[in-house]
Amino acid sequence: MAETITLTIKKQKNIALIAHDGKKAELIKWCKDNADILSKHFLCGTGTTARMITDATGLPVRGYNSGPLGGDQQIGAKIVEGKVDFVIFFSDPLTAAPHDPDVKALMRIAQVYDIPFANNKATADFLLHSSYMDEEYDHDVINFKQNIEHRAETLK
Repeated sequence: MAETITLTIKKQKNIALIAHDGKKAELIKWCKDNADILSKHFLCGTGTTARMITDATGLPVRGYNSGPLGGDQQIGAKIVEGKVDFVIFFSDPLTAAPHDPDVKALMRIAQVYDIPFANNKATADFLLHSSYMDEEYDHDVINFKQNIEHRAETLK
């Protein structure tokens, strides 16, 4: 059994949009500025942010719970399920967030599944204007089934 498997991020991306309170206005402006590109993709986000983006831009954004109420974890679960393959998270590095462990878990799971993760405007701009936005992208991730079987054998 192979150590890695190839996953494909389709041409139409499933993009999660998240922002801390101090960065919501910046993310909304970014969404307005990039609405022509974002409108070609499926969008979701944490509760308040998703609603505010939809209200301000008209873009349909499926909302989950707000971050402090488990929204970051819900999006992490969607990454695991293969239903989110791109994250734009305008985080506020100067304000403490009570749900910081959830944010770290989301970042970690995005790394495990090797998906694009922008945590500021510059990175989001580079990702959104990449040639990969208009095509499929294959990437290799750990073969989790094999990894679990191997761990189960070595722990006996």
